Amino acid sequence: MLYLLHGYLQNYTVWGRSLSAAYYARKLNDLILVLPDGGNSWYINYAFSEQGQTNNWEDHIIEDVVGYVDEHYRTEARRQGRALSGLSMGGFGALALGLRHPDQFISIGSTSGALSFARAQAARLTVGAMENPRTVEEENSARFAQADASIADLIAIPGFSTQQERNPKGRAFSTPEQARAYDPFSIIYKVPKSKMPHIYLDSGTEDGLISEAKELAQILMVNDVPFDYMQSRGRHNADYWRRSIGHMMSIQHEVMQRALGNRP
Repeated sequence: MLYLLHGYLQNYTVWGRSLSAAYYARKLNDLILVLPDGGNSWYINYAFSEQGQTNNWEDHIIEDVVGYVDEHYRTEARRQGRALSGLSMGGFGALALGLRHPDQFISIGSTSGALSFARAQAARLTVGAMENPRTVEEENSARFAQADASIADLIAIPGFSTQQERNPKGRAFSTPEQARAYDPFSIIYKVPKSKMPHIYLDSGTEDGLISEAKELAQILMVNDVPFDYMQSRGRHNADYWRRSIGHMMSIQHEVMQRALGNRP
């Protein structure tokens, strides 16, 4: 069972519509893909929500989605049979949630992950730069309009289709401590090695986020934590992800197979 978290301004359809995830999954025996839609939430539980929303996106993934899938589908309903991965915002979400819940997933992965999101927010809050509520900002309006033109009709969920609707209303973090609690660079030191999931990282060499993947890989290496790292020519776009996710899925599938005793 591989849970795949989409990126910012994307939605769950990106895995099949643009990235050929189903094509790769068909080559891997008994692999089921689960494609949650987290809007532009960063997959965290918000410090507080506004406009009547309850933005507990971490709980939604870990409790609601995983619980529903295990109850209704033919799964290995245990850690050894679950992996979590994502791209860009979803890469951050996969590592943050996977490290916060190491008992839930045997492997966690990030392709082109925006891994410093929580760390950057913690730094802003530390110096007193209060994070603005995550509402539609003027400078984002053009990006939102472009995304809406291509994907809003694909989602067709009343109240959760346009980027304005998919942007949570409220504040992600109110204190540096809240932000650091989701920071993979901090959480990694709190997980006992005996409970540490396998970690997969990759990035395109022309992606500005590659420095974050390299930094985390260095931390894992120094602390003798098992991981796989890949980089290849590419940018932060679908052309790179179409190549990277096949490799990511193959490795995480192999980790699950070994954990389940299906490999020597």
